[in-house]
Formats: sequence, structure tokens, C-alpha cells
Amino acid sequence: MNQRVLVWQWGRFGAGPKIAVALAEALRALPDIEVSLSLSDRAEILQGLATSACDLPVATYQGLVGFAWRVFLAPWSILLLARRLRAIGPKLAICAMPGPLDLAMLAALRLVGAQSVVMVHDADAHPGDGLPFQMWLQRRLCRGATGLASLSSHVAARLREQGLVRGRLIELTLPPLGYGVAPVQPHGGPLRLLHFGRLLPYKGLDMLAEALVGLEARADLVVRVVGSGPESAELDALRALPNVTVENRWVPEDEVGSLLGWADALVLPYREASQSGVAAAALAAGRAVVSTNVGGLAEQLRDSDRALLCDPTGAALAEAIDGLLGGRIALSGVVRDPAEAWREMAADLLRQAAMLG
Repeated sequence: MNQRVLVWQWGRFGAGPKIAVALAEALRALPDIEVSLSLSDRAEILQGLATSACDLPVATYQGLVGFAWRVFLAPWSILLLARRLRAIGPKLAICAMPGPLDLAMLAALRLVGAQSVVMVHDADAHPGDGLPFQMWLQRRLCRGATGLASLSSHVAARLREQGLVRGRLIELTLPPLGYGVAPVQPHGGPLRLLHFGRLLPYKGLDMLAEALVGLEARADLVVRVVGSGPESAELDALRALPNVTVENRWVPEDEVGSLLGWADALVLPYREASQSGVAAAALAAGRAVVSTNVGGLAEQLRDSDRALLCDPTGAALAEAIDGLLGGRIALSGVVRDPAEAWREMAADLLRQAAMLG
């Protein structure tokens, strides 16, 4: 008899739904597994999927008022979810990335007798990131789940320190995230360096500006900083540099591939990181990565011959970028199929989940 597995992630934008889809596709490729996928009915990624790909669309919310209304409706929502889950019949449900409404799903899963595994990306909130009560909700979710899955040993260590593990931890590594990007092509111009993602304080924009000041005379380098976040002095400092453009905007799902395709390499000047969805996308695209050596980034990038790590200082970052310009790491080469890495991770996840009891 096939094992029935549900993957859910109810975010509307960003890496969460992308990871849920990738995990569901990887599980479907394994033998004797029946997979259902649950996404927000307003998830951006649904625009690029077949209607049948999402088996359990769920109404979520927009803004704090919408969240409060969903909380008010939670008792009815849980009963409705349980009815819909019985029709699917999962024995195991995997939360691909925690969100504020997941406790309702956990309660519904208990009603139908299904086990649950929560994939934890961050054990602590990053400065300027998330809702004030988001980590409190996540820890409640972790305590109620059958098991937890960390995506780096850095996160695993923090979960243990927080007393959330209790013998229920599955340690994984986030596989490369594919966006259908072509390999790097020679273009005869300056090296194209991309900083992509939310423009928040922990992303080290001040460090990047400091590093690029020392490189502003280089005619062989152009830099794009693209993502959404609050306007800041750091962004103004980057805009003032002659070889840098700043695009403070949300990047739609269907534009990420072309943005990565523009780049020869990506720069991750983070001050802290559990792991990085941007790094996962860069690896899948075969792009070189210059990254600070913080959190779980070294673990995530350790198998890449196109990654160059440095200390989290402006001077060290400038030296690393200069090394990239000088050819210390290759800009092209063989890229492993991301789907293969996802299948390996999915099989490992199921194997370890079966031992949770």
C-alpha cells in the first residue's frame, strides 16, 4: 500500500511556497508515495502551476486584521480542515516552512490521527524580519509536532538549546532551488554581481556598501541590489556608488529566473543566517557565490566549487569580491540537477520520519 503524505505551506510569496512545491514534486518521484499539496489559495506560485497541482487550497489572510479574523474563525476552520484531510487520508504531513496559521493545521491533523513534521528554517527571528509573535507561534508548533526537521546544523543546535528537540529532530540540508536558469554565458562585459532578497538589516547592506567603496574604480564590475525593504542610509550609500544600481521592489516569482540569469555571481554579505534560499537558488543556477561565513552558510555552500566565503567585515568582503574578479573561483562548470538533490533529501526525510514512531 502506498504511503500518503501531505506537504503544506500557506505563505503567499517568497521561498516558502517554492520549497513546498519542490518537496512535493520530489516526494512524488519516489516509489510507493502518494503526495498531496496544500498552499494558500492566493499563493503567487499558483499562477505557474497546473490547477490540479494544489490538492488542498486554503484561504489565508492579508494584514493583521485578516489574521485576527482567521484566528477568530479557527474553531470552525479546524473542523473543516479535518473533514478535508479525511478525504485525502495522509499518514504524515510535512510543514515546508512554518507560518502563523499552522497551529490550526496541526490541530486538524491530530483529529485525523496523522503524524506531523515541521521543517524549521530559522530558530530565531532575524532583526527586522517577521511578526512580533511569529517565533512564539513557531515554538508552540514545534512542541506540538511529531518531529522537527532542521535545514542546517546551526538551526539544529539552536533548537536543542531552546528545549524543542526531545529526540525528535531530523537534520537535513536545504537543496538547490531551481528557477530554470541557463548556465553562465560569456558576455564580454564587466562581471555582473547580484545581491538579491529582502533588504533588511541582517543582510549586511552596510557591509556591502563599505566593500564596494574600495572597488568603485573597477571598470570590470557592475552590481545590482534587488529586493524589497525599508529605505535606509545603507541603500542611499549603495546608490551613490557609480557601479551600483538599487531596485527596492518586490520581485515576482516569474521574474526570479531572469534576474538570476543576468548575474555572473551573487554576493551574500549577511551578518547572520540560518541558511539562505538565495544561496540555494544560486547553486541551482550554477552561479558563483561570495558569502560571509556566518550561521549555516558555510555548511550550505561547502560542496560548491564556486563559493568563496569570508569574514563578516567590509574589508574581507572587498577582498573576496576582488578574488572573484581575479578568477580565484570559476564562474561556470557542471551544475547538478536540483531535482536529484531534492529527491535525495525527500527520501532521507521520509526514512528518518518513519523512526519517529
